[in-house]
Amino acid sequence: MSTRTSGKNLRRLAIPTLVVAMFAGTTGVAGTASAAPADRSASGGPGYFTKGSDQRTTLTDGADRRADAEETSPKSAVDVTGSGVYIVELAEAPLTTYAGGTSGLARTRPAPGNRLDVTSAPSQAYRQHLDAQRSAVTAAAGVQVKTAYTAAFNGFSATLTAKQATALRADKRVRAVTAAQALGTRSATPLANAAAPTAATPTSSLAAAATTGAAANPARPTKPGPATGAGMVVGVLDTGIWPESASFAKKMPAPKTWHGTCQTGVAFVAEHCNGKIVGARYFADTWLAGGGSVPEGEVLSPRDMSGHGTHTASTAAGLPVRDVTIDGRSFGPVAGVAPDAQIAVYKVLWGGMGYDADIIAGIDAAVSDGVQVLNFSIGSQLGDWEANTPIGVAFLNATLSGVFVAASAGNTGIVSGAISNAAPWVTTVGAAVTNRNEATVKLGDGTKLVGGSLDALPGDASRPMVFGDQAGSLEQGSAYCEPGSLDAAKIKGKVVACALSTPFNSALEVKEKGGTAMVVFDPVGNYRVNSVYNFPVVYLNTEKQAGTLFNYLMRHPTDATVSLRTGGDGSSVPGIPSVADYSSTGPDKTTFGVFKPDLVAPGTDIIAAVSPAGNFGRAYDAYSGTSMASPYVAGAAAILRATHPTWSPGTVASALRTTATDTRGTTNPLDQGSGFINLAGAKDPGLVIEPAAADLVEFSQTAQPDGKELNLPAISLREYDGTRPVTIKRTLTNVGTTRETYRSSVTGLPGMTVTVSPASVTLAPGKSATVTITVRRGSAPWDRYVTGSITWRGKVHSARIPVAARPWGITPRPYADDGEEFGRMTSGSFGYAQPGFTGPLTGRSTGYTPMRRESYSMPAGVYGGVFDPSASGVKKVDFTVPANSAAIIVEANTEDPNTNLDLYLYKGDKLVYSSDRYWTSAEQAYKFLPEPGRYTAYVFAQVPGGPVVDFQLSHAIIGRNATYAPATLTLPPTTERGKSLNFTLKPNRPLPEGDFWAYTEYRTNGTVVPGNLVNTQQSAWEE
Repeated sequence: MSTRTSGKNLRRLAIPTLVVAMFAGTTGVAGTASAAPADRSASGGPGYFTKGSDQRTTLTDGADRRADAEETSPKSAVDVTGSGVYIVELAEAPLTTYAGGTSGLARTRPAPGNRLDVTSAPSQAYRQHLDAQRSAVTAAAGVQVKTAYTAAFNGFSATLTAKQATALRADKRVRAVTAAQALGTRSATPLANAAAPTAATPTSSLAAAATTGAAANPARPTKPGPATGAGMVVGVLDTGIWPESASFAKKMPAPKTWHGTCQTGVAFVAEHCNGKIVGARYFADTWLAGGGSVPEGEVLSPRDMSGHGTHTASTAAGLPVRDVTIDGRSFGPVAGVAPDAQIAVYKVLWGGMGYDADIIAGIDAAVSDGVQVLNFSIGSQLGDWEANTPIGVAFLNATLSGVFVAASAGNTGIVSGAISNAAPWVTTVGAAVTNRNEATVKLGDGTKLVGGSLDALPGDASRPMVFGDQAGSLEQGSAYCEPGSLDAAKIKGKVVACALSTPFNSALEVKEKGGTAMVVFDPVGNYRVNSVYNFPVVYLNTEKQAGTLFNYLMRHPTDATVSLRTGGDGSSVPGIPSVADYSSTGPDKTTFGVFKPDLVAPGTDIIAAVSPAGNFGRAYDAYSGTSMASPYVAGAAAILRATHPTWSPGTVASALRTTATDTRGTTNPLDQGSGFINLAGAKDPGLVIEPAAADLVEFSQTAQPDGKELNLPAISLREYDGTRPVTIKRTLTNVGTTRETYRSSVTGLPGMTVTVSPASVTLAPGKSATVTITVRRGSAPWDRYVTGSITWRGKVHSARIPVAARPWGITPRPYADDGEEFGRMTSGSFGYAQPGFTGPLTGRSTGYTPMRRESYSMPAGVYGGVFDPSASGVKKVDFTVPANSAAIIVEANTEDPNTNLDLYLYKGDKLVYSSDRYWTSAEQAYKFLPEPGRYTAYVFAQVPGGPVVDFQLSHAIIGRNATYAPATLTLPPTTERGKSLNFTLKPNRPLPEGDFWAYTEYRTNGTVVPGNLVNTQQSAWEE
């Protein structure tokens, strides 16, 4: 991966980690002896973090590397011949949505506010009908059913040949045939318990170790009732449960509407379903079909062997526990959000991974059993890749039958648009930081670095510090403090700095060799999460902090000192609550018109119950991830369902979203959704905005759906035609108890004109009104998101919906504005654009301006070092960008094949763009339509080829209205939205040798649209 932008390290995309667990998974040594000569100077040596030789596999679990490799390439249950396990969806409606129409079979779909009763005579009769139809289909195709679905999904899973799959697709009684796919938790859990497993401690590839603060709510004596979720059942689709936990130690009667069971198995008996755990099942048919057994360390029962499912269940509905201890340290009281709700367990994951065919079976069972809420802390690598998957359809039918579904958004905050579980009927939850848990590292030169820690730290006393690399064997991984790599004589009584690898193993190595504490840093930056190490550990997660620490250690190889204390200045996060840096952000890349995430909830530093089998014997532990945020919302939904028994899942979702509050550091709805959960406000929202069931069904049956017209409490215009106004309707319903007048107002959306008609509505209880919202681009930028909100305020209540709009200019983009200009830069010989509008087309250009090239020399720094602006091996060059500039482009290059350069472009102290391609030193950084001011380029010799580094730095600052060497722009006379066009920009006269850039601009019906940055190169022989 070549670049990272806006401080987000996209280099990690080249590493199998984006699904991820965080503190773990690096392989090893800092460099190899063959990579360079024998010393650590600029002339060579086993470099610290050399690129392209021993690339670290950061962000993997470390607990099971075989599973890491498997999850990096999501498994299909179908082989290359087309044979394997498939999910077959039949055409008729399942029990949840059958509205009648078949002779002799009464409606089974529950009326609004009612629940599906699978024991009723109509349900039993219709199920028999579905069974008969399924038997007829399978008999005709000659296939054997593996698992049948009837409640939330009408169909079956089966092992099919390619020929059988084709035959079923041609059967009119079949709606869809899809290959079973694998999903996992690590895409929804960024930080893993990253210790290597031992024979005595089975560990799955999943975990999610993390962080702090009391779990969902502090434990408190509260009388059971709606406010505590009493009478509700929360179904948890996950890795199972550890039934002996104190968070589930209460006998409770099953609700009258409960139809579930307690499925026994290995180490799980009927008594484990004590009422608090009202039911438990497991689903492994597809796993067993593929390998004949579950993964090593797993047991075939509902018992949780990793911890993830236990953690999510106790976060949603765990009992109050007065004093939780981890490794003997007290972390105070914890409780689930809905402590009196009951828990139904559906184990669908094995070793942190499961197949959708088994997950659908779990959903189907949960709906039949009678849950009111489902939690799904499971996701796909890099988010959803298609709309209306079989799981999505099952969740739709569950929703239409009255089951609220909360799901994790994913932990790929490193790139935008990587949202999991993006169906509009699912409440997709991002993670927020609600506890700082800071620690301060004070270096001997007085520099303070604020990181994070959950451990007891030594305090302000200064202690000697050593870098692991200088205290052991590089070949054995001493830079990462790998087990067996450190020399006890060199670290005894010292604080040891270790690059991020498997920090639990690193902490154990430092502790066993006599070190007093450990500071963990990541040379390329990482997510802000913590773990409980039972040893003084501080984690510095940013690349900037890594550069500062690393270069201080290089300047003080024998006399470095440090103090470590709990607490900081608040600088590690923008504020409380703030969106967690790992939390996946919008937009939803799979469909237009659907806004994700829906909201954010506490997900960082969440202490809750876990499985001792997968957590070093701990009964409670700190995890972080959107996996932890989703059950918070599930618990809140249980309270809302108990408080308002007639509310539909859509009403609950709207109440949660329209009452959410802004986070600190950003109000961008692509990051925070509607905002941070506000349960108190959601209990009495005043207005709700809820989509109609028929519209959701139509959306689910459309190949390329657009949710713009769905009556959702948000507006998403990802790629709208900015040359025309857009009209959207929303229907507001008063769920309050009094008549109230609501007046609309618009916040944010700079440059756009947004009107709401009528501007105010007066609604009696239970009444609705439809408003028309018109959006015009005005002066808002093209190919950029403009965000804001619309709020309806009454005397007592207010309801707010987020708005995000991106007028499509010359290139579509399923991502947010993180600095990368896909499709913006092109060649003058064969230019390419894909406009988002239809009409006549004309254009102009500035003509070509040359890249100004300067040669530089600088002393080399550390071989394989870490970037820091003040370090040796870094050259700083300033540029002034005037107002109304089209772009600044900076390029670095060297003729030395043994040198590897990185290039960073800053404006002030803000990273604008960085380029760090390890296979070349031809680096490029740029900014399109930059703000005026001073920009600074830093050229970093990450791998110097000698004691002096020679390189060239070129730049061009293109004025938007400037006139350079004339060139002729040739365009087609018209364009059609979404259709590609080709153009040329040819110089009117020969150009001298060098690289040249130009800016183009298009016009359609009087509207100006910023165009491409166009490049041409002139060689000496071409002059």
